[in-house]
Amino acid sequence: MLFSFPVTGYQDETRAAYDGVVELYASLFADRLETQPFSRNMIGTFAELVRTTGNPRAADVGCGPGHLTAMLHDLGLEAFGLDLSPGMVEHARRAHPELRFDEARMEALPVEDDTLGGVLSHYSMIHTPPEELPALLTEPVRVLAPGGLLLVSFFATDGPEPVRFDHKVAPAYSWPVDRFAELLAGAGLVPFARLLHDPASERGFLDAHLLARLPSAQRP
Repeated sequence: MLFSFPVTGYQDETRAAYDGVVELYASLFADRLETQPFSRNMIGTFAELVRTTGNPRAADVGCGPGHLTAMLHDLGLEAFGLDLSPGMVEHARRAHPELRFDEARMEALPVEDDTLGGVLSHYSMIHTPPEELPALLTEPVRVLAPGGLLLVSFFATDGPEPVRFDHKVAPAYSWPVDRFAELLAGAGLVPFARLLHDPASERGFLDAHLLARLPSAQRP
């Protein structure tokens, strides 16, 4: 069952902001994981675990220019990319014509229930206001098959509450890792691995990666 959600103000702002920086963003991030071994290895671990489920279908949600979708494909997954920005989707299709890319909102993924072995959300939930994030997390739960995995990456803060900050593209939020893990658990996922590391960012946030699994007995 697919759901339809209206595009809200922050989504309009985020979509327009990313549409305006497509080529610059793509040039900056195309090879960035070559200098980010922690992120690269977490994505590799995610792909390996998805393969072990026997269901290699995986969505790169908030795929941007498609570089991570291509990485997942190279790691043996049947990966496709979804993004709110039509400009990003168009660029990804040109850069990776052998892969599928579609325009979509994270709150209404064009994916059938219980069909994916994995969902990757690489810094794509950071623009979602904290009060809307619990509802957003119901979508990966809906599309994952029992035993499927979610890898979500975000900026982490040491404080007790999410912190709004001026991201270079659109307003964003950093999260206490324990709070984010609690949201995943509240959505029906089981967080089982986390990685925190210092990105040497001028903002002072840590980079955080959480791996979670949908229990095999989750569906009635």
